[in-house]
Amino acid sequence: MSDTVFALATPPGRGAIAILRLSGPRTDEALDALGAPSLKPRLASLRTLSHAGGRIDEALVLRFPGPNSYTGEDCAELHLHGGRAVVEAASRALVALGLRPADPGEFTRRAFENGRMDLAQAEAVADLIDAETAAQASQALGQLGGRLSETYTGFRRDLLKALALVEAEIDFPDEEVPDNLACTAGPVLDGLIADLNAALADAGRGERVREGYRIVLIGETNAGKSSLFNALVAREAAIVTPIAGTTRDVLDADLVIGGYAVTLSDTAGLRDSADVVEAEGVRRARARAEQAELRLWVRAPGDPDGVAADYARSGDLLVLTKADIDRAAPPLDRDAIAVSTETGEGLAALHDWIAARLARDLSGADFPAVTRERHRLRLEEALAAVVAGRRALDLAPEMAGDDLRRAAEALSRVTGAIGVEDILGEVFSTFCIGK
Repeated sequence: MSDTVFALATPPGRGAIAILRLSGPRTDEALDALGAPSLKPRLASLRTLSHAGGRIDEALVLRFPGPNSYTGEDCAELHLHGGRAVVEAASRALVALGLRPADPGEFTRRAFENGRMDLAQAEAVADLIDAETAAQASQALGQLGGRLSETYTGFRRDLLKALALVEAEIDFPDEEVPDNLACTAGPVLDGLIADLNAALADAGRGERVREGYRIVLIGETNAGKSSLFNALVAREAAIVTPIAGTTRDVLDADLVIGGYAVTLSDTAGLRDSADVVEAEGVRRARARAEQAELRLWVRAPGDPDGVAADYARSGDLLVLTKADIDRAAPPLDRDAIAVSTETGEGLAALHDWIAARLARDLSGADFPAVTRERHRLRLEEALAAVVAGRRALDLAPEMAGDDLRRAAEALSRVTGAIGVEDILGEVFSTFCIGK
């Protein structure tokens, strides 16, 4: 990219400070024209900025010569007073000097294209900006630091080792190469297949940390789901009445439990209904229950198990409501907590149980190999190719080589080593302006 761009790196609107970022070959030229020439690298300097005879602001200016900058190009930051008029005056001056406003994610895209980070690290920048919980920030920082890239580099290293063994037998059949050299690649591929399968089995953990863990309240009508929903989100988000079937649709709320992002869903009572609207609500409730990582089966005292029992899986929690009225005996075959939304009894225990479940499902000793669907799809593609190559190894090593090269390409697409033009737009379009 030969042009020079700029963007506001702080939120728009009135504030104490507004930071304009510049990147590109004409950065120093723009600084000279604004009245900030010959700045020492990475040292904040107070300068009076002006253009076309008009004074813009007294600002702190920082200069970051490439390649040791965020984008790998010459960069600068103008730390202006945060009034809208000041920012607009500085922006008009930069446009007049031949700079253009940056596209969403353009600074990070330039960093990727200049080798300052790989594609997985670039995605981590967006995740870190969007992080709302400690777990999301921790995962994004690990990915930005290269932990995800290291995982895929390890997969690819094993793959290339096996491929080298196969290619040696194909390309040098008359040389002093041990017999059946390709067969020695078998154990390497077996280990890689096991690693890829383990990564895919753990795929949900990284995605759930990033996107939110889905918890759904299920139960019969008037079981107390909406009252429990309101208690957990600490506000009157759902309508509560004694009329059966009040909840007709899925109601979602985002909250943080134990440092993890959670999407909690209240749903229609599960029952057969001739009412078209309620029946649709029940259908949506069942669909959401199928998609959830955890279902809280809400049951009032004296209620039979009913159809909700069909959707409660092993590991789900039975929540016995209205404990202030009638304390039902918990079943012996599943975890259960008695609560009262009127007195608050059991709510702290329920919160702690959910937090422990989140920690069990979302924490792990190893960094997750998947934090986005894109990673999972590439892993699946690589695994299929490695399995095909392993099967072909004993029959035709040259065919195995084709499969292993296809697997290497799939893994390289995660970090952006090869073949990324088709996904760059999709990745960087999600970024905010200025990053």
